[in-house]
Amino acid sequence: MTAVPSATALDGPWSHRDVAANGARFHIAEMGEGPLVMLVHGFPQFWWTWRHQLPALAEAGYRAVAMDLRGVGGSDRTPRGYDPANLALDVTGVIRSLGEPDAALVGHGLGGYLAWTAAVMRPKLIRRLVVSAMPHPRRWRSAMLRDPKQTAASAHIWGFQRPWLPERQLTADEGALVGELITDWSGPSPDAYGEHELEVYRRAMCVPSTAHCSVEPYRWLVRSLARPDGMQFYRRMKRPVRVPTLHLHGSLDPVIRVRSAAGSAEYVEAPYRWRLFDGLGHFPHEEDPDGFNTELIDWLGDTEPDR
Repeated sequence: MTAVPSATALDGPWSHRDVAANGARFHIAEMGEGPLVMLVHGFPQFWWTWRHQLPALAEAGYRAVAMDLRGVGGSDRTPRGYDPANLALDVTGVIRSLGEPDAALVGHGLGGYLAWTAAVMRPKLIRRLVVSAMPHPRRWRSAMLRDPKQTAASAHIWGFQRPWLPERQLTADEGALVGELITDWSGPSPDAYGEHELEVYRRAMCVPSTAHCSVEPYRWLVRSLARPDGMQFYRRMKRPVRVPTLHLHGSLDPVIRVRSAAGSAEYVEAPYRWRLFDGLGHFPHEEDPDGFNTELIDWLGDTEPDR
């Protein structure tokens, strides 16, 4: 298995291109016409995690765009810029570069963390917010520090604090650990991931520098907890989210406990809808794409989202 940059430009009904934003170049896959829906992936994945949502959103009348975060997939691998504030500005910068006045922002995992952040930092650019498998940043911080069960569930994040070893582990045996993490974090659905899907993610992680860039945001999240820049960020995140928010979570998520995510409503001063997918793990959009797409598209089209 030889990893090359083209390993992340997979064929499909979508088109690929690069856009410039926030001092870097970002790869996107896009499909459809209409109001923009921006899709932001989590770890250990890249834009392809939204392969089921791109055509569904396009068919529903939306312009669906899945981007690769800084340092991942086909986007630039820069030496710095992996703190959540800058990564969120990457996302909003891509929205601007696409020539759109705003977007419905959909984020999973780390992408969900950045979606929360973008909604606070650039609320005029976010029409609606959809977060999957991630609490609000302040709720995440509280759970990590005060809930021993969440601390244990996030063992991989603590492990990322070591220098260089995590990168070597992620790329050893042609990215075998990536396949193991995705399998272990998923629910019991036998159809979510076959050998092909796991190989795609393994190949993508083995593209040079991807592993290092993938763990850098998690290093910042932990190392900044007691630093001035981290304290400033979490103070900033006290500002309430004032855009309609859909919060999705798998009941069997072993990485983010349901209890950790469910307390995020206190940070939203707008219509807020919580949906728990019974029997799903950390990747609801891949484990049950039809159910996820139905929930997402119905909510995007709801002119009166409930609280």
